[in-house]
Amino acid sequence: MALNRRIAVIGSAISAPVTDEAKSLEELLFDVAQAAMRDAGLDADQIDGIVVASNDQFDGRAISIMAASGSVGGVDRDILSTPSAGEHAFVMGVLRVASGQYDTQLVVSWSPVEASSLSEAQRLGADPYFHRALPLDELSGAALQASAILADQPETAALARRLTERNRANGMHAYPEAARAGAKNPDKTAGRWPIEPDMVSSPVLGAVAVVIASEEHIARHKLDNVAWVRGMGWATEAGFLGDRDLSTAPALEEAARRAYAEAGLSDPRKALDVVELTDVSPYQELLAYAALGLSGKAKWQADIDAGVFDRDGELPVNPSGGVITINPVFCTGMIRIAEAARQVQGKAGRHQIRNARAALAQAASGFAMMYQTVLVFGQDKDGALA
Repeated sequence: MALNRRIAVIGSAISAPVTDEAKSLEELLFDVAQAAMRDAGLDADQIDGIVVASNDQFDGRAISIMAASGSVGGVDRDILSTPSAGEHAFVMGVLRVASGQYDTQLVVSWSPVEASSLSEAQRLGADPYFHRALPLDELSGAALQASAILADQPETAALARRLTERNRANGMHAYPEAARAGAKNPDKTAGRWPIEPDMVSSPVLGAVAVVIASEEHIARHKLDNVAWVRGMGWATEAGFLGDRDLSTAPALEEAARRAYAEAGLSDPRKALDVVELTDVSPYQELLAYAALGLSGKAKWQADIDAGVFDRDGELPVNPSGGVITINPVFCTGMIRIAEAARQVQGKAGRHQIRNARAALAQAASGFAMMYQTVLVFGQDKDGALA
């Protein structure tokens, strides 16, 4: 869709993963919201509205936003809660600014840490007649998807192993403390065949915040280091897994088509400098390569052998390490958005890709990547990317 106004990310913050109870959720939210506003050069009075991704089932309390609103600065403020994944809150924030009613928005998403309650919360969101009794959670859906991919291309098992090793190495480079903690304390129960336990990571308590602003605000405050939202698209697949071909990702193809059209992007592999993917499993990362037009199924082996998607390759994918490095389940998609925006702003720190001018973030949630969102960011607010 074409936005009525030009909009950019001007600040962001990603919390360090918390694996114990040393910090409460409310403290974590306060810290990450304040850090994002500092990064944007704003104080709370300059934020026109707040959007949060809040899920009562995940948080284990009714109307969770009531307990969290104070921590993010929402008391007596315009605050909107989306009971969905973090990327949907980000899209809502962009649309609010695009409406012309707001110049700035603070978007915040978080996820609790208890793995058993997360799995149960996911099951409660499943179809009660067919899926819930399996029982179905996000990882089980990813495993069914991996099985479908393997049935179509058995050789992908070796590729999935290589992607796991690459992402763990990227994570060790980008966030060494988080990566070491995950490697030291792997969740031995996390695997779902054919996804092996070390291909996924244990959930952690985490949060992410992003500040969005209009072109007018950016010009007024003379901001010159922003990540312009060049393209945005989202799509949804059928809720019943039996109605889907799990070896494909048509919702991601459609979300990408919409984002690319808005960005004026015709050749993503040529135009993009870095990509951040929500890879619950390495098999989903392979599907994303095809659906995003980065590498067709027939070229997976050759492109991975050539190191195309390595940190120093032609098109680095997940220099942050992806979900396997930091896994606050409910907000992993929005972390990809923050990571991509940071790359364009030159703020990615240890894992900054040199001369990154255009970045893509893909966020997926739901069973077997049912909900898909694609964002394209650029240093330039207009002009064709490729």
